[in-house]
Amino acid sequence: MALDIGICGGSVGGLFSAALLARQGHRVTVMERSRQGLAGRGAGLVVQEAVLRILATLGLDEVAQRGVWAEERITLDDRGEVIERDPRRQMQMSWDLLFTAFRGCVPDRDYLGGVAVEQITLHADHVEVDTSEGRRRRFDLLLGADGQASLVRAQVDRDGHGHVGQPAYVGYAAWRGLVPEHAVPAAAAAQLFERFAFHFAPGRHALGYLVPGPAGETARGQRRYNWVWYRLLPPAALASLLDHARHPGALSLAAGEVPDIERARLLDDARRFLPPAFAAVVAAEPRPFLQPIYDYATPRMVHGRLVLLGDAAYIARPHTAMGVAKAAGDAMALAHALAPVADDRVKLEDALRDYAARREPEGRAVVDYGRLLGKSLM
Repeated sequence: MALDIGICGGSVGGLFSAALLARQGHRVTVMERSRQGLAGRGAGLVVQEAVLRILATLGLDEVAQRGVWAEERITLDDRGEVIERDPRRQMQMSWDLLFTAFRGCVPDRDYLGGVAVEQITLHADHVEVDTSEGRRRRFDLLLGADGQASLVRAQVDRDGHGHVGQPAYVGYAAWRGLVPEHAVPAAAAAQLFERFAFHFAPGRHALGYLVPGPAGETARGQRRYNWVWYRLLPPAALASLLDHARHPGALSLAAGEVPDIERARLLDDARRFLPPAFAAVVAAEPRPFLQPIYDYATPRMVHGRLVLLGDAAYIARPHTAMGVAKAAGDAMALAHALAPVADDRVKLEDALRDYAARREPEGRAVVDYGRLLGKSLM
C-alpha cells in the first residue's frame, strides 16, 4: 500500500526521509515554511557513518568525496601556542552541500517552499493539516522533521492534561561563523588551515575547521573556515537577543539577525579571551549567528499517524557532532520499517512501533552523551 506522507520541515532531516520514502513508491509532500529557501544556511559538520550510508543508499557517493580533510587536531592555549597534537585525520563537510544534494532528490512539485503547517488534526486513520496557503491537506502519515521548535512534537508529546514538553536551555550558546578562506588573515590561516583546532577555558570552548565552499568547492582558496565559540549566556540575556529574530518564537539567531552592537561585543571579547588565530577568524565574520544550546528528549517518537525524527524528537548538544547523523539514522530506520508496508506485508501501526523501538533508545543515549560532554567542556 503506497502511502500519502506529509513531511513538516524541508531541511536535511525532512529531505532524507522524502528521498528514501519516495523511492519506495510512497507519495511524499514536503512543507517548508521558509520562503527564501534553506540553501546557504547552516555551517560545517563532521562526517559520520550514518551520513555516508544515506549518501550511498541514494547514489550520492560523489558528495561524500567533496569534504575537506583535517590532517591533525591541535589544541591552543590562551597565547596561541600549540599545547597538544593528535595525528588522526578527519573529514568535514558543509551543511549546505548536503542540503543541495538531497534537495535535488525531491521534485519541485513535492517540495512546497513558503508553506507553513499551522494546525494538525489527528484522526484514527489519517492526519489533516491546515497550511498557511489556506488549504487543508490530508495524509496517511505526517512526519515531524521541523526541528527544535517542532509543531508536530507539540501534538505527539501532549499528555493527558494538555501539557507539552519544551526544549530546555542549558545556560550557554554557540556563536558561529563561516568565513571565506581568502578572508582569513595569513597568520591565522597558517596555524588553523588543514587542522581541526580547539581552545578550552573555564566557561568557554572554541573550535574550528575548513569546509567546502558554497558550491562544494574543495580547492585551496575556495573553501570556508567554520568556527564555533561556546560561551556562557544567562537566560535573560538570551531572551533579549532572541527578540531580534525574524520569526516569533525562534530558538536561535540566523546570520544577519545579530545586532551590530552584539557583534562588536563579541569581537572585543574574542580579542580578550581567545588565542590570536581564533580571534582573527571571529573578526573576519561580518554576520555571525547564534545557536543557543538546548536539551530535549521526547517521551515517544510516534503517536497515532504522527512520527518524529531528528531534532524534533531529540535535541543533542552539538559537542556530539551527531545532529545530522541522528536525522539520517532516523530516516533510514523509518524507511526500513515502512518498506514492507508498501507491499502489504506489515501493518502500518506495527511498522511505526518497530521504528520507535529502534530509534528511541539511541536518541536518548545521544542526548545523555551530549549532556555529559557539555558538563566536561563548560
